[in-house]
Amino acid sequence: MIVSNCVQNVVWLPLSSSNDKRKPRPLSPTAKTEHIRVCTNRTCRRQGSMQTLEIMRALSPPDLPINSCGCLGRCGAGPNVALVPEGIIIGHCGTAAAAARIIARHYEHEDDDATIRKSLDALALRKRAQVEFDMGNFPQADLLLSQAIHLKPFGGLHIIYTYRSQVRLAMKHYLEALEDAQNALNLAPQYTEQACICEGDAFMAMEQYDAAEKSYSMCLQIDPTIRSSKAFKSRVAQVQEKLVAANMPDNQQ
Repeated sequence: MIVSNCVQNVVWLPLSSSNDKRKPRPLSPTAKTEHIRVCTNRTCRRQGSMQTLEIMRALSPPDLPINSCGCLGRCGAGPNVALVPEGIIIGHCGTAAAAARIIARHYEHEDDDATIRKSLDALALRKRAQVEFDMGNFPQADLLLSQAIHLKPFGGLHIIYTYRSQVRLAMKHYLEALEDAQNALNLAPQYTEQACICEGDAFMAMEQYDAAEKSYSMCLQIDPTIRSSKAFKSRVAQVQEKLVAANMPDNQQ
């Protein structure tokens, strides 16, 4: 069974160049994965590594980067996944359950079949909700995302809350959208790709411009690169315009 192989077929290898002849240092029992590499080279790609990469990114916490990489060796035993800096390569990770099981262990969460299944079911619901959202079916998207949250997946919950915040903004349910954005930020304070922006957008819609400005400023503090985004520039300009107008004397408005 592939899932069993993924858990048991662990090979302790140094993640170093082929010219490095040093023996790998023994793994500390307290070692913690800092990021994960998924081989997307030709052989692993044929064995399903792109699905592995997608699943891991969808379920991983924000502080665990999941990156694609070139060949890790052991071709034919893949898809191969490397845990860094421990220097562990795990083979036969070609199913959604196998990929989810690795992330569950990073969370130090139970990785029994029922837990894995609930998290994968929540991810499937999230994907269906994205389709409904793109089609403009906002109530159906909201329902699917609510079902996903009810499953209490071990990973990706902050993403689900963020998507539901976007849906509720589109439905003009601003207070609920704000609550979802804040739930996402409580789960993952560094997750600014959308959650922090959703918080600011909800404050803007409720005409709480000072709070909106603080949300957008927090986005910049955590991720300064967002400054170059045209959409973000437009948000900042709009909130500043509202603040200026609100602070003008009545006879100048």
